[in-house]
Amino acid sequence: MKSHLISDLQEAGCDEAGRGCLAGPVFAAAVILPEDYLNPLLNDSKKLSPRMRALLRPVIERDALAWAVASVDNKKIDEINILRASILAMHLALDRLRIAPAHILVDGNRFYSYRNIRHQCVVKGDGLYASIAAASVLAKTCRDDFMRSIHKQFPQYGWDQNKGYPTAMHRNAIHKFGISPYHRKSFSLFGEQLKLIY
Repeated sequence: MKSHLISDLQEAGCDEAGRGCLAGPVFAAAVILPEDYLNPLLNDSKKLSPRMRALLRPVIERDALAWAVASVDNKKIDEINILRASILAMHLALDRLRIAPAHILVDGNRFYSYRNIRHQCVVKGDGLYASIAAASVLAKTCRDDFMRSIHKQFPQYGWDQNKGYPTAMHRNAIHKFGISPYHRKSFSLFGEQLKLIY
């Protein structure tokens, strides 16, 4: 896995988590790693076990030159759409970096320019570049923590297990209980007459 695309530049890797969920915010992280950083365990967060992600998170936070995590809630997602919300979350994470990057690597194929800093979109970049992989781990673990916390308010949806993704159990719970204040109403939630519960 490559640590830097262009040498001698402070390069920030960006990735998001929760784009395909029915509930909860979308999270994004930005990470600047030392040049030639190598961690053989680091990979796309989706290919790592929850235990491995949990082990890697403090290592990334310790080793990174700078890192930040941000989120955009379900109401804003409904207002501007999930693509724009995902990119907004990445911009917010970049805003929080204590080091301004000279170049941005983004997982995926869509991004809006950030402060006139050069960026490159890389499809499946979380499996190619260490900085993007590190961002994917931070975004995923922070989002999972959030979903576990709101599960305590609404345990009927099983967010401690499905994290808001459209599993059969989650969709069945929406049919049975209606939707919560955390659900994304602009998404197809499987319900003809969904009602808000508070």
